[in-house]
Amino acid sequence: MPGRYATRACISEEMPTAPETTVSEEQVRSIISRNASPDIPFEQSINPYRGCEHGCIYCYARPTHAWLGLSPGLDFESRLVAKTDAADVLTRELSSPGYVVKPITLGANTDPYQPIEKQRRITRKLLKVMLDFRHPVVIVTKSALVLRDIDLIKALARRGLCRVALSITTLDPSLKRIMEPRTASPARRLACGEELVASGVAVSLLLAPIIPAINDHEIEAIVAAAKAAGFASAGYVLLRLPHEVAPLFQQWLQTHFPDRAGHVMSLVRQTRGGKNYDAQFGQRQSGTGPVAAMIRQRFRRATRMHALDRPGPELRCDRFRDPGDSQIALF
Repeated sequence: MPGRYATRACISEEMPTAPETTVSEEQVRSIISRNASPDIPFEQSINPYRGCEHGCIYCYARPTHAWLGLSPGLDFESRLVAKTDAADVLTRELSSPGYVVKPITLGANTDPYQPIEKQRRITRKLLKVMLDFRHPVVIVTKSALVLRDIDLIKALARRGLCRVALSITTLDPSLKRIMEPRTASPARRLACGEELVASGVAVSLLLAPIIPAINDHEIEAIVAAAKAAGFASAGYVLLRLPHEVAPLFQQWLQTHFPDRAGHVMSLVRQTRGGKNYDAQFGQRQSGTGPVAAMIRQRFRRATRMHALDRPGPELRCDRFRDPGDSQIALF
């Protein structure tokens, strides 16, 4: 029943005034990133952009901007890099004789549907390549702009090649504007999920990050809202504060939550062995200690109650083809 939360107009996102954005272009040698982390549910990913306009202060990708000689703070939000030849490079990599087909995640670090995608359309071009090759893809986003590409996403989903993970961290619009200042409202994200589900696309909830004493009180309500919108599964990530993210986050706390800033950081450190962050595999996503255990138990109980505790549908790798293969062209 699409439309319970908002109309299709959710493609037009409500955002406060953003800092002036500059975009540089990058020609990349390769586009598929690979990882062997045991606590990340994918081995291959693509990020069409460096930096992200959404302005989420807790974004664990912020330190990557330091590698470019830019600041993980304001520069990460306003000095962006577009990988303009991403689709051509992906075509070349998928056509490689030694390529092994595994699902690719779009948006592992920065959102593939951040505002500049409206004009740049790099993500859309990548999805067209995925469809041409019949390649499985998982889209991770907190933007309703994903609906612009519903034609490609539906075509992929019909073949068992696509699912979408929508990030929802709060149902409170006021808190959303503080946590994620230039993103779609919670209601619009839920409406977006409903429309995707109605189109035959498997949608999962990504509650990330859960921040103790900021949004953890909403765990049960967010899971229930996702179930009502037709989502098929759910996952979460506890707040991560690697490298330069920790001081940025603490400054943000002092600005927006001065009354509880110390308490929040105390709880965060209780989930990270007394530190701001612990990057150990098996712990970095969910933390350790009593506070982390309580969050984990509440999330598991809520997802069991709403039958969202099962994994999303497995994507098909057996339909892969090279559209440029001369043998395929004969048919």
